Amino acid sequence: MRQTCNSDGGVGSTENVQVRGITLLPIFVDTPIAAPNPETKLLADFKKDTYLSKVYLAGREYLNEEGQTSVSPLIGKIMQQIGTDPTLCPEYPSYFGLPEFTRRATELVLGRDCHAIVENRVLGVQTVGSTGAVRLGAELLKHWYNVSGVWCGPVYLSSPCDDSLAGIFEAAGIQDVRRYRYWDTEQRGVCVQKMMEDLEMAPEQSVIVLSASAHCPTGSDLSQKHWRLLTQLMVRCMFFPFFLLPAQGLCHGDFEQDAWPVRLCASLGMELLCAQSFSHSFGLYGERVGHLLCVLKQSSTLLAVQSQAEKQVRALWSRPSVGGARVVATVLCNPAHHVEWQEGVKSMVERGILVRERLREKLRLLGCPGSWDHLIQQGGLYCCTGLNVQQVEFLEKRRHIYLHPNGCLNLK
Repeated sequence: MRQTCNSDGGVGSTENVQVRGITLLPIFVDTPIAAPNPETKLLADFKKDTYLSKVYLAGREYLNEEGQTSVSPLIGKIMQQIGTDPTLCPEYPSYFGLPEFTRRATELVLGRDCHAIVENRVLGVQTVGSTGAVRLGAELLKHWYNVSGVWCGPVYLSSPCDDSLAGIFEAAGIQDVRRYRYWDTEQRGVCVQKMMEDLEMAPEQSVIVLSASAHCPTGSDLSQKHWRLLTQLMVRCMFFPFFLLPAQGLCHGDFEQDAWPVRLCASLGMELLCAQSFSHSFGLYGERVGHLLCVLKQSSTLLAVQSQAEKQVRALWSRPSVGGARVVATVLCNPAHHVEWQEGVKSMVERGILVRERLREKLRLLGCPGSWDHLIQQGGLYCCTGLNVQQVEFLEKRRHIYLHPNGCLNLK
């Protein structure tokens, strides 16, 4: 069979083509269709729905009262100033991103007086969103965690967790990805005892992926008492914590409190990784401003880890975008901007609390069976209602309300 070419040189059919007597076979002809992403499919179903009052509650962004993403006046003003600043040179940044950004992002999590920072055993790398931070962390673990041999896991993820996490670790070559129980569907909260039981059975040197605050997708977090117990377990079993901090400040309205578990581990001299994102707290969704924080045991290993991180960055994305990072750095470096930004984040948190209280009260007035107090005990963008698959399907088919099959939704 022979392919024909269009007048512009493009291929006009899917048949084989001959060039100078040689038959060129199609390379991607047997490529299978990838399994559909549940989130993508849910959004596609929502868009197909012609019902005028349909509601989509499975998004990832913080939305205002009009249901739109927005940039605060402060962030908008800074973006405009940066865009018109003639002194900024359009040059490539370092492989690690803007130095002022990485320094301020590190201090936001650990605090300026953190011993690890003072002792020069902390590495910060600007990444392409929190996804890039997790991927870079996975690459470092794959190649340099327990270097006596090629480390292949296990990595433990919470159940449930962000659907993309397992795929990120697997793409880095870590195939041994396991789960620990986190959400109790009956009690509608964190099942601490079952979580501890699962991790007690984990082999030494396992990597435990933990949400520092505002757990995605449940919105339920460990108490400080439970964090202390978990930290003791990690030290005793020689586990390596990999923290996720995608929305610092948006859980309690307090940046120190949201980062408390990370600071606790660092204060105990533990090595750790932490993936940060500034999309939610700054409204910079399209800028993909992420950061990977690496706390080391000894300062003598910093240069070696830094060199390996640079090698991985060059292979993954070479150099990060600077626009959003400049905005974040400008805010965090200016005390007045910093205070105004924090007040804006607190307002977002207060609105979220109000939405949770209104939802609980509405369910009570409607006579929905059971207690809905767990709604106001959760924090951050996400909420796990406790609805089962059948109830979620009913809401979608009969009420045109779309949320995740596990009953989790975005309240903001």
